[in-house]
Amino acid sequence: MPKITFIGAGSFGFTRTVLKDLFSYPLLEGSEVTLMDIHPGRLEMARKCCQKIVDIGGYSAKIKTTLDRREALKGADAVLITILCGKTDIWQHDILIPKKYGVDINVGDTRGPAGIFRALRTIPTMLDICKDMEELCPEAIMLNYTNPMAMLCHAMQRKSFINTTGLCHSVQGTAKMLAGWAKVPFEELDYTCAGINHLAWYLELKHKNKDIYPKLQKAVSDKKEIYNEEQVRNEMFLAFGYYVTESSGHNSEYNWWFRKRSDLIKKHCTKGTGWNPGHHAYILDHYKRQDKTWEADFNKWINNPDWKDTEKAKELVRGTRHEYASAIINAYLGGDMFRFNGNVPNTGIITNLPDGACVEVPVLASRRKLQPIYVGELPMPVLPLTHLSSVNEMMAVEGCLTGDAGLVYQSIANDPLTASVLSLAEIRKMVAEMFKVNKKYLPHFKKISL
Repeated sequence: MPKITFIGAGSFGFTRTVLKDLFSYPLLEGSEVTLMDIHPGRLEMARKCCQKIVDIGGYSAKIKTTLDRREALKGADAVLITILCGKTDIWQHDILIPKKYGVDINVGDTRGPAGIFRALRTIPTMLDICKDMEELCPEAIMLNYTNPMAMLCHAMQRKSFINTTGLCHSVQGTAKMLAGWAKVPFEELDYTCAGINHLAWYLELKHKNKDIYPKLQKAVSDKKEIYNEEQVRNEMFLAFGYYVTESSGHNSEYNWWFRKRSDLIKKHCTKGTGWNPGHHAYILDHYKRQDKTWEADFNKWINNPDWKDTEKAKELVRGTRHEYASAIINAYLGGDMFRFNGNVPNTGIITNLPDGACVEVPVLASRRKLQPIYVGELPMPVLPLTHLSSVNEMMAVEGCLTGDAGLVYQSIANDPLTASVLSLAEIRKMVAEMFKVNKKYLPHFKKISL
């Protein structure tokens, strides 16, 4: 009986989605599933959701819960991580302080000043989880879904031998979107996607061995509804010839072009059918609302009247396999091999990105093994932004691991959006203020002098 552990299981929307996918594999439908969270209320609701899925699906799986992380990890075969270190009242400053200085951030969970300070708070906890796994389940695979993906994975892959990769559904999600725009079946789309998390590029996009990029360029150029769906990413595509993973909301803050002036934000970041509102408070509003509505969301799901109809109930527990965690775990424990895009150390896989950087590349999962697939060079048009972001992430992680606040400042000073609106002195002042408000969450920085 495989043991599959969820750390941060109180994210019960994600937990129940992956659980349904897991049970769609015969090898896994009888698993022991252990749910762990630090929030007792959310943990209990996650348990009820998961038990409902087991009962309706008629699975032989066992659902267990615990508030003790070590108990959850003991003997695990696979561990999924979805955690957030710090409540809204602390991480809101990741967005509000830069905004005060003129750096307008939309999401702030991946890179730049907001993503870096999220990493500084989270890396110590992730390394503690790795240490527990080294003792309690050294052969297990860790699948990380927590952001900032690249910086967290880079830190863990540097400091621990645990077989770790990070997963982001933007790769398959964007591929499906592009297949729809090109009017080809997603199941028949062949692609090679590589780069770094949220800045990976579709180096090849083919249908029946025919390049569909010309068709996509025409669709984006000629059809207003398609252009408006992803204004930022479509502008980048038309400029550089390759499509990037992750949404316009995220990508607008990773570069120099879209958020450095209010007129550019108004032009590119507040219109379009697929855009999350471009103002800096969007993500704060979203999470504050979630803090208030999670119980209601749970009750709506658990009290769905469709549970009373046998056929509709079966549909509610059917897996879609949109998240690739289940297929990877199935392969890792001896099922069919599975290819996916994962976050791994760069060991010559992308030859013009730094050695050791965390890269997002094709990976083949098989029994007890994850094998990255060689990519070669990224095209020159997309290399400057990708390489700079990769180096900045490595610099921030080094600063976190060594307690060097100066490296953190230097990483943020080289962030494209930050540098496009602030001087070095202004950035230094902003970073000092961010360190001050985060002080009690960053005990690994013994001395902060910038």
